[in-house]
Parts: sequence; C-alpha cells; structure tokens
Amino acid sequence: MDRQILLVILGMALVTYLPRMLPLVLLSRTQLPNIFLRWLSYIPAAVLAALLAPALFLPEGKFALVGNPYLLAAIPTSLIAIRTRSIALTILCGMAAMVLLNYI
Repeated sequence: MDRQILLVILGMALVTYLPRMLPLVLLSRTQLPNIFLRWLSYIPAAVLAALLAPALFLPEGKFALVGNPYLLAAIPTSLIAIRTRSIALTILCGMAAMVLLNYI
C-alpha cells in the first residue's frame, strides 16, 4: 500500500514538473519571434484582469456597480498603482480604502 502511494505521488510530481520544465529546456536556446514575445507580454495583464473582474463586478454573485465597496476601493487603488508603480503603496492604498469604506 505504501509503495502505491509513493508511486502515485512521484507520478503526480512528474506530471506537474514536466510541462513546466520542458518548454524552458527546449526554448532556452532559441530566439523567439518578436510578435510572439509581444503577445506573451500581454499575458500578465490578462490574467490579472481575469482574476480581478469577477471580484470587483460580481461581489456576491450578482452584477453590482452601485454601492459596491470593492469597486469603490479599486478606483483610488488603481490610480495609486498607475501613478506610483509601487506594489507596497498600492496594497496599502487598497487596504486603507477597504477599511475606510467598511467604517463608513
């Protein structure tokens, strides 16, 4: 029984590791086309938008623009992020905005 569990764990580790390692090894020695590199540069912003949009616009599973504290807190937080480009200030601003909105 213990051997089967060990084999399952090793198999899962291999299945998790290989898809991450293979592209790095295979593509590390090649020069990717500029259009592909430009396309890859949009992925972080797209992932961030995909993670934030449901939390901001669907706070309780329903679309809410008015009276939505998450959306209201996101406005000054976004402005601070754009203006300062500081992760620490952005996080502090977001936390302060949420505390203020919950206090009101």
